[in-house]
Amino acid sequence: MTRTIGVISGKGGVGKTTVVANLGAALAHRFKKDVTIVDCNLTASHLGLSLGMHYHPVTLNHVLRREKHIDESIYDHPSGMKIIPASLHLKDLIKTDISKLGHHLKKLKGKTEIIFLDSSPGLGKEAVATIKASEELIFVTRPDIMSVSDVIRGKEFVGKIKKEPIGIVLNMVTRGGHELTQKEVEIMTDLPVIAVVPHDKNVPKSLAKKIPVILHKPRTPASKELRKLAGFIIGEEELGFWDRIVRFLKT
Repeated sequence: MTRTIGVISGKGGVGKTTVVANLGAALAHRFKKDVTIVDCNLTASHLGLSLGMHYHPVTLNHVLRREKHIDESIYDHPSGMKIIPASLHLKDLIKTDISKLGHHLKKLKGKTEIIFLDSSPGLGKEAVATIKASEELIFVTRPDIMSVSDVIRGKEFVGKIKKEPIGIVLNMVTRGGHELTQKEVEIMTDLPVIAVVPHDKNVPKSLAKKIPVILHKPRTPASKELRKLAGFIIGEEELGFWDRIVRFLKT
């Protein structure tokens, strides 16, 4: 059975695309799952670019314009995940009907285990189409009052169309006194925080190299938390080195 999980945020700059890329890579590389990640942010398409995909002849835009079948827009990544990028060209926005996203994604049912949808921020038409095409939703936010207040508005909309939020990923956390705590965020939103990804200097370095941080620096704090989140999503525990040795010896 294929799960379709939308990864959404109330505002830009919270690291949503980075979370999607690393979840896809972690589940494919570490947990050996068949994962497809989709760039649904047509007006600011960064997912493919962040993974070093500067040229792709067939994109989601072509699919939404009914010029190509969605199978033709899928590309393989060295991590093992698959990617459906959006076009980087302004001309490819013409006659692109994002409202048909869900219709085309249904053609992937049974062909992949998990689909992650990288939404545009906010509640514009691209984000709304992504939310409607999703079965489950993950909010990504930074631990500040403005970002979290946007999650509250997003949750209200999600509730109106009867979609199921999995929870919140708190990203770029420094644990400074100016930040909201995990408990405060959970109380404000009435949603569980399912991951607390620390601010990590290796994340922008990995972005510069166009490599997911879980592959570029697998032992860094952000990588560990993102792998743990990937395990949580599929109900499998992410074990450390010594935990794996102990489990192996027991078996």
